[in-house]
Amino acid sequence: MTGDFNDFLKKYDYELPKSLVAQKPASPRDMAKLLIYNRQTNRIYCDRFINLTRYLPKNSVLVFNDTKVLPARISVKKETGGKAGIFYLKTDGDLIKAMTDRNLKINSRVYIKAKLYFTVESKEGKYFFLRPSFGAKKIYPVLKKYGTTPIPPYIKNSPLSEQKLREKYQAVFAKIGGAVAAPTASLHFTNRLLKKLKKSGIAVKFLTLHVNLGTFAPLTEGQLESGKLHEEEFLISESAADFLNRAKKGGRKIIAVGTTAARALESAADKKGKLSAGSGKTDIFIKEGHRFKFIDGLITNFHVPKSSLLMLAAALISREKILELYQEAIIKKFKFFSFGDGMLIF
Repeated sequence: MTGDFNDFLKKYDYELPKSLVAQKPASPRDMAKLLIYNRQTNRIYCDRFINLTRYLPKNSVLVFNDTKVLPARISVKKETGGKAGIFYLKTDGDLIKAMTDRNLKINSRVYIKAKLYFTVESKEGKYFFLRPSFGAKKIYPVLKKYGTTPIPPYIKNSPLSEQKLREKYQAVFAKIGGAVAAPTASLHFTNRLLKKLKKSGIAVKFLTLHVNLGTFAPLTEGQLESGKLHEEEFLISESAADFLNRAKKGGRKIIAVGTTAARALESAADKKGKLSAGSGKTDIFIKEGHRFKFIDGLITNFHVPKSSLLMLAAALISREKILELYQEAIIKKFKFFSFGDGMLIF
């Protein structure tokens, strides 16, 4: 790691007491704390998510990510009798792309049970390609039955059972399976809060971006040099794109709920700020200096130090201001990271 890169990372570092790393979500979800920052007035407020409508710009539009988290971790037994953990990433033709916590021998088998196994076909870098005995298209039912929820590594002492984790580490509106991590800003929303938003004239729209493990990966020097992050697939429907383009043209404020929604919208918008419908891939690295083409604000959680997610939030309001807000949250005992509290920047 070069000195310049190390110096860059240090600029996005902060000290967080371990006690403020959330091990479970607020209950009910919409009673999580909410820190609000108004860019126009430079004012900071502290409240709860249930009162979000008090602070959103009038007639604004919230854009959510409706991806569904898969129970992507599977315990398997090697032919030698040893155990291994497989982390499903995606289906690639007849194969499964995965990461593992043990090295696997090419052409060997790893078993879920006697007639349910994977044959190790190949390895590329840190990724293994496995051929399932049951047909790759049937992976979702297998994950549902035998998999466990892929909660982040900093949630070490969660009191939640697997059944509860499947419920809590999932947005109430999650619809399309494919993510191996949750779009965590969405976790604060309940059906009653969504009804409250619509009643107050706030529009709610959805896109789909399948969050992958890159969201947890430390930033690399190569990513900083190239200006590109991990790649994620997204889909914006014709009706959603049409509505959002009309809303933007009409002066309505577009608020992305989560960094994943923000990445998808900024990637799908052209230089004139017009959103294109359809499927796409994004590797956009949003950091200070980025000129936002589509979003006017962001609802997001409090992110890990030195992370690209923290840098995205900083791009809206500056590194100094985001770290100032984080210190305010620490002083007020906000909970941080995936199951933690959140903030609204507009």
